[in-house]
Amino acid sequence: MCSLTVIGIDSRMRYRIHCDGASRGNPGEAAAGVVIFDAYGTIAGRIALRLGVMTNNQAEYHAVLAGMRLAEQLRPSAIEFRLDSELAARQLSGDWKIKNRGLRDLATRVRAAAPDGVPVSYIHVGRSENALADRLANWALDRTSPDNSTGF
Repeated sequence: MCSLTVIGIDSRMRYRIHCDGASRGNPGEAAAGVVIFDAYGTIAGRIALRLGVMTNNQAEYHAVLAGMRLAEQLRPSAIEFRLDSELAARQLSGDWKIKNRGLRDLATRVRAAAPDGVPVSYIHVGRSENALADRLANWALDRTSPDNSTGF
């Protein structure tokens, strides 16, 4: 039996995903911004997504859901979400109970979207560490086009 090991190619990599949801009016027009970094710190993907009318917390969850769906295409070995929403980070980590039914439903969708067998963690970070995701969410909100997504 022969075994081949390819050195220098990481076919299954850890990804760090910065997510931010924004809502103007709360509830109001909302958007999500997502930036995915590979293990080397290189940007592997970006999303700026208009979401319609919803609360800021709902937008945060939708940002995570969008990041999860994109990450799945990258075949990660592990996913670490970084959120400036302490509520979303702690609820998705299981540290805090999700009392709001709508957020509970979104959390179920997020968990269902996670790639099978891939460890996922959620970390609360300061706004300054999430600035690029925040800029993408605000960019999507500033767009006048009603289309739902932008190929950023």
